[in-house]
Amino acid sequence: MKQGTNPRTRIDILLLVAFCGFLFFYGLGAFGLLGADEPRYAQVAREMLERSDWVTPTLLGKPWLEKPVLYYWQAMWSFRVAGVTEQAARIPSAFDATLLIVVIYLFLRRFRPGSELEGALIAASCAGIIGFARAAATDMPLAATFTIALIAWYAWYESRRNIYLAAFYIFLALGTLAKGPVAPALSAVIIFLFIAIKREWRVILPTLWIPGIALYLAVTLPWYIAVQLRNPEFFRVFILEHNLARFSQDLYHHRQPFWFYLPVFLLAMMPWTIVFILAVAERVRLTWTEGKQAFSGAKDSWPLFLLIWMLVPVFFFSASRSKLPGYILPAVPAGALLVAEYLAVRRSNTDTNENPSDEGKKGDRKFSLLFAAVHGILCGVLIFAALSAGSIAMSHHLFWVKGTYTAASTALVFALGIAAVLLSRAGFRLLRPVTMFAVVVSVAAVIRFAAPVIDATQSARPVAETIQAFSQEPVPIALYHVSRVQQYGLEFYLNRSTQKYEDGNIPDAAHVVVAPQNTQTLVAEQVPGRRVSYLTSIPAQKLDLYWVGK
Repeated sequence: MKQGTNPRTRIDILLLVAFCGFLFFYGLGAFGLLGADEPRYAQVAREMLERSDWVTPTLLGKPWLEKPVLYYWQAMWSFRVAGVTEQAARIPSAFDATLLIVVIYLFLRRFRPGSELEGALIAASCAGIIGFARAAATDMPLAATFTIALIAWYAWYESRRNIYLAAFYIFLALGTLAKGPVAPALSAVIIFLFIAIKREWRVILPTLWIPGIALYLAVTLPWYIAVQLRNPEFFRVFILEHNLARFSQDLYHHRQPFWFYLPVFLLAMMPWTIVFILAVAERVRLTWTEGKQAFSGAKDSWPLFLLIWMLVPVFFFSASRSKLPGYILPAVPAGALLVAEYLAVRRSNTDTNENPSDEGKKGDRKFSLLFAAVHGILCGVLIFAALSAGSIAMSHHLFWVKGTYTAASTALVFALGIAAVLLSRAGFRLLRPVTMFAVVVSVAAVIRFAAPVIDATQSARPVAETIQAFSQEPVPIALYHVSRVQQYGLEFYLNRSTQKYEDGNIPDAAHVVVAPQNTQTLVAEQVPGRRVSYLTSIPAQKLDLYWVGK
């Protein structure tokens, strides 16, 4: 029977389609664009599409040179096909995450057969992957292209087939178009450290493959040259300010302690965190006990490569003065693949050790009990967080009310059920299905229960809809002490610029003012002699709308 018609392959494909479709695509528009970045990036892509300009990103008509162009290109195609919506703005990240999972599956199927479905689904179900797959941002395009590039390099390392090396350079180039020089810089450090630890210096020269370098330059240089020629300030803004200065200085008030990424990474690995910790501990133990032998032999190269891949971005960005959670997303797939490798080895050891000693059985029981309890608790915490997300979004705090107790009780039932399943005779083999079930329930809970609250309290979409309900004409919009999150969101949803009273920008024409609640008198003081009328309130965001006459 041909491999393509293998029933197991068909089942794998169906499972990947189902899980990626649900985890990454389902409910993409359940709530409006959030934060400052999502509406900004979406607006830049819309303006580029409207001008049919594939070179210069602009925001409200002015060059916006903070990020390279890959996400904008993807969003332009998405807008062209699906229209300018929240779903279309988020489709590029969802597509990139799906491509990432498919490549992981194909790589493992070719080089680590038997673990391909598990590795792909573990990566797909990590909280960090799911979260950024649903964001209209540049983080997932970088993580996906960076991951595919490193997987392609390792495929070349094992097979010495130049087709993989060509793929490495192409996706490294796409990573450079996604977020800049961080992609080649991190990949160079990871590969060099791997080669140095393995002491395989002869690998360096073949890696610096001239046709591959030519491919990299052919993909990256046309846009970088074109945008520099059209915008002479590009090098200063993008390279000097948004790469070098952002790393060395806290320009944008994202200062965090050095250890910030440790809890962030553990949360990004949810609900696989305990398995991930065990996988890293096992790799460190083997390295410590076996010494140099731990780094010799092809069988140990893959987990070593994954460990280096995972650690380099975490340490690199920990040294940065500016820290955001998305910066270490490229390390999460490595963590997921370490988990898959650990589970495959442990399952193999369990199968071969059919008659363990009484002492071994007692130790295994203690481990199984502790593991089942901790993993069950983590799955329960994930479900509790999903069920409580709506109330947290509403008040920014967790209040123990009836709904919270209901969420906690539901999570406890799931935690106990998952722990009980893992303690059964087939528990270890059921680890992935029960964990995936918890992840699916959590995502469904967020979309069903939390999304309406998140939309009402965090997105500018309901504010824009309220403004449009008063006037279908594009009246001027002014802001008075409103956050930049609302500013960028309104500018996307209304597709026009806003003016800020506190900057002295007061429209001469009649206009709508968005202001904090109960500030009509303060707004009137800004426009003496003009009538200020109350329109309506948006209590969920503590905002009022006022009409200011000529």
